[in-house]
Amino acid sequence: MKRTGQTIFIICADLARQECVNELAACGGHYHLPVSDTVPEARKLFAHRPPAVIFLDESAIDSQRDGHSLESAAALLTETAPVVVSAAPGKQDALAFLISSGAVDFVPRNNDFMFVAARKLDRRVYMGHQATSIVEFPNRALADDFGEVLRHEVNNPLTGILGNTELLLAQRDRLPPAAVERLQTIAELAVRLRETVRRLSNAWDKGHASAGPI
Repeated sequence: MKRTGQTIFIICADLARQECVNELAACGGHYHLPVSDTVPEARKLFAHRPPAVIFLDESAIDSQRDGHSLESAAALLTETAPVVVSAAPGKQDALAFLISSGAVDFVPRNNDFMFVAARKLDRRVYMGHQATSIVEFPNRALADDFGEVLRHEVNNPLTGILGNTELLLAQRDRLPPAAVERLQTIAELAVRLRETVRRLSNAWDKGHASAGPI
């Protein structure tokens, strides 16, 4: 896979940032590797060079300064790209939903964590490349129906997820703060996915119509 020129954004506030750069260089991808100390600063820079994947180290998290916990910062970053998070092993539980959704990979911060993190970042770039490869449909009927199937089979379950999440959030006064934060994360990710489905299906319909009959 051609990985030259891909951007992996590193958000880290301690010396581990240089170790991350070194390990990614060893992967042989020839990546662009911009670095930031904070999540807000990194998000401003995304407009100049959108990343293929983001590395977030817990050293960059300061809830008093930025107003973000590790979980909320990771959820916010997934709006731009997949995220590989490195943090103390006990922090994994707080990221359980994001990890299970596939938006986040978790690497426990121990002696060799940066080696593992670099390989996960490299793998994420590869997976992103594979996902954008052109799909050859086996027959015209499937191609004709793809946009409608995408809307129906994904949007309907998403509507149920959002509806039930909103019902639970309507009772937020009875819920612990951690549960409210996770419900908000679910809602944000579901909205993001629904918008992605809308854009993909519209682009497919437009491109398929302009291509004309096979």
